[in-house]
Amino acid sequence: MTDPASTDPATTEPTLHKGLAGVVVDYTAISKVNPDTNSLLYRGYPVQELAANCTFEEVAYLLWHGELPSPTQLEEFETLERSLRPLDPRTKRIIDELPLTAHPMDVVRTAVSVIGATDPTLNQPGGTIDRKLNEGRAIYLLAQLPSIVAYDQRRRRGEQLIEPRDDLGFSANLLHMTFGEVPDLVVVNAFDISMILYAEHSFNASTFAARVITSTLADLYSAVTGAVGALKGPLHGGANEAVMHAFEEIGSADKTEAWLETALAEKRKIMGFGHRVYKNGDSRVPTMKAALDTLVAEYDRPDIGELYDALETAMRERKNIKPNLDYPSGPAYHLIGFDTGTFTPLFVVSRITGWTAHIMEQLDSNSLIRPLSLYNGPNERHIE
Repeated sequence: MTDPASTDPATTEPTLHKGLAGVVVDYTAISKVNPDTNSLLYRGYPVQELAANCTFEEVAYLLWHGELPSPTQLEEFETLERSLRPLDPRTKRIIDELPLTAHPMDVVRTAVSVIGATDPTLNQPGGTIDRKLNEGRAIYLLAQLPSIVAYDQRRRRGEQLIEPRDDLGFSANLLHMTFGEVPDLVVVNAFDISMILYAEHSFNASTFAARVITSTLADLYSAVTGAVGALKGPLHGGANEAVMHAFEEIGSADKTEAWLETALAEKRKIMGFGHRVYKNGDSRVPTMKAALDTLVAEYDRPDIGELYDALETAMRERKNIKPNLDYPSGPAYHLIGFDTGTFTPLFVVSRITGWTAHIMEQLDSNSLIRPLSLYNGPNERHIE
């Protein structure tokens, strides 16, 4: 039996929506792109306003609770998150056993599974769907993931674990754990802005993967693990890594035209450009580009800014395609000092807020997600 909503009355044949393009599958109150202003809204607030006026911790609270926190609520939230930062020794042991050849996203995926496997509350009656327990799991992952990502980069460099500090904000602490010092405020602010911009983006591939897993009533950690796997792909979260690889291939702004000519002739996909949702350019880009400009000035790296502008201009002139958020975030993370393989794990550190908000929203009004398919294999046949 075909779904009437997916049937073309003129042909009575099911309409195929490849990649679920254009298919509306559910309601969400968490975020949307306002087509009138081309703005990404978190709970109704334009993300550029949040980036200009709020910390990442305030935005995390907003995504989970629907409203920005009061001063008292923020203080309680920050106190709890900071108390949960020290890396669990069991998680550290598993990370230490993973080969350095493993992609950093594989490390993050495995670490989330370990955390889930050691959570005793999952065995309680209704423990996988309890809202309060899931809120606790969400903030625990928010606190643990920076410690995981920072330590993984350090161990790849032959460096020791740096313990978190409870006197630092979220972004300053992550930078401290990664580099052993707190950088200038301009760097902390630029990084915090990137965390806000990456936090949530409606039913993207990884978020939808998390909601599909959640719809089976699997636990939050299983859903997050699946989301991490989806985000690893270069067509999704891995794009910011690919941007930096392209910059390294090009080398300098004066070589951009020749590089792009060859890349297009080879039919290569130029990562960091275009977006299925935005038709007039990714609304997050101007905010992240402004943050990148502050880092270019801070580190005295005009070459990065020139290369950025040259490729953006060449892509606009040749293909009329505008950049997405991954384009400015890649070089920003590079200037701060992160290894390229760490870029997508940083995406996870931020997006854990959006993923878990969607997991809890899915559970609030759950329906098993089970789409139909259009079979095009052999007709019925039998063994002779």
